[in-house]
Amino acid sequence: MAAGDGQATFMAECSHTFHFICISASVAHGNLVCPLCNAQWRDLPFVRPTTVPQPLPVHIRQPPRPRTHPVDRGSVALKTHTEYSAFTRDSSSDNFVVLVHVKAPGITDTGVAGDAQPRAPVDLVTVLDVSGSMSGHKLALLKQAMRFVIDNLGPDDRLSVVSFSSEARRITRLERMTDAGKAMSVSAVESLAAGGGNNITEVLRTAAEVLDERRHRNAVSSVVLLSDGQDTCTMMRRRDSKANNYEALIPPSFVRTGGEWSAPIQTFGFGNNHDAAAMHVIAEATGGTFSFIENEAVIQDAFAQCIGGLLSIVVQEERIAVGCMHPGVRVISVKSGRYESRVDEDGRATSIRVGELYADEERRFLLFLVVPRSQADGNNTALVKVVCSYRDAATGGDVSVTVEDAVVARPENAGDTERSAEVERERVRVEAAEDIAAARAAAERGAHEEAVEILENRQRLVAHSKAARDGDPVIVALGAELREMCGLSGESRMNMEGGLK
Repeated sequence: MAAGDGQATFMAECSHTFHFICISASVAHGNLVCPLCNAQWRDLPFVRPTTVPQPLPVHIRQPPRPRTHPVDRGSVALKTHTEYSAFTRDSSSDNFVVLVHVKAPGITDTGVAGDAQPRAPVDLVTVLDVSGSMSGHKLALLKQAMRFVIDNLGPDDRLSVVSFSSEARRITRLERMTDAGKAMSVSAVESLAAGGGNNITEVLRTAAEVLDERRHRNAVSSVVLLSDGQDTCTMMRRRDSKANNYEALIPPSFVRTGGEWSAPIQTFGFGNNHDAAAMHVIAEATGGTFSFIENEAVIQDAFAQCIGGLLSIVVQEERIAVGCMHPGVRVISVKSGRYESRVDEDGRATSIRVGELYADEERRFLLFLVVPRSQADGNNTALVKVVCSYRDAATGGDVSVTVEDAVVARPENAGDTERSAEVERERVRVEAAEDIAAARAAAERGAHEEAVEILENRQRLVAHSKAARDGDPVIVALGAELREMCGLSGESRMNMEGGLK
């Protein structure tokens, strides 16, 4: 939570920012996903004091208590929703939408002795900034947060501590978090001292070496990078450009290959002087997330949310395969956000690489189809078959889940069939997210009038959508945020014009 222009603002884990008054109503109705990118939120908006003498209480989904017998947590829930339940037999469409909805199984705790539910063990590399700007209270808070991380890891988890200033140091190798391993790691963290510059490039190379040199690999791997400053040791300028080439900070082994990431880097910008652009690029390029810690005292909260997520990964290497059923049906395009999707040349099949999911995490994807006129005597047209395959993170077993084929009724007269509320909500959200990205790009190249026009047009379309008229809390919150963005963009344009006169 931060104060912005006299109003409280909430920055989510996905790095999107909302005014508190706009998003709190949506959260109060049980909507725990970002209305812009659909990312599942674990850190929910709540009011934090401006100054806190002691770290705030930590809210984290604790790992299940150790027991003896495994419990079947179930499999991924897979659903499809067609844009309309019925479609006139003599009509055709080149833009018919099918929504694919996946939800990861949860981690349950029945409280019955001897009723254990396994989780996947973690290999975690913490990359900690100990440059001169981290001295004093900042370093003390960082050490306290690290003690919390160490305390919450289990004996099958492994931790390596890497620090950096002008140079990188591997403080501990990957060590199992037994009692002895925890004691050694705490001692190593307590030995950290601040001083020197900030060399993100070298420390990420060191973190990559820690992971690359493993003989044994735990099921889940991740890197946590915390920094309060900017890289002072690496030349990142692109040739013939004033823009920084932040990709130069990332070792090749972290970059996505073959549709999968080797290990995501979760980045944390500490305070107001960190390089937010660098942190965002590093996280996005490796499949991680970027979090901004404005209030130094809540660093433990931020680490708690991150570790809570790592300890609740239940699905890995998830892939959704879609095949067309009716010979005339074709896939034209897929809206899959940051997840890689591929449509076959003939349009008869498509696939989406999802990767990892936390417990209870949900993802939604839109398929745009060509649906021909119905020539058969049957009452339905079979559209697509959807199969979800993945690896269970705890057991390592391969799982495949299918769902009943998506079909649409083909009566002679469909009448006034209403559009699916689920499809409408996701379509409005995706289109808004695309226009927000386009407006941001326009503003960055100085086209402020174009940016305002894009946002204003999208705000009107959202306001007139059926979801907004029906009071859908996610879409209402999205509309409020778009109105605010229009106002801020207009002010920015006027300030720019005033400065040029």
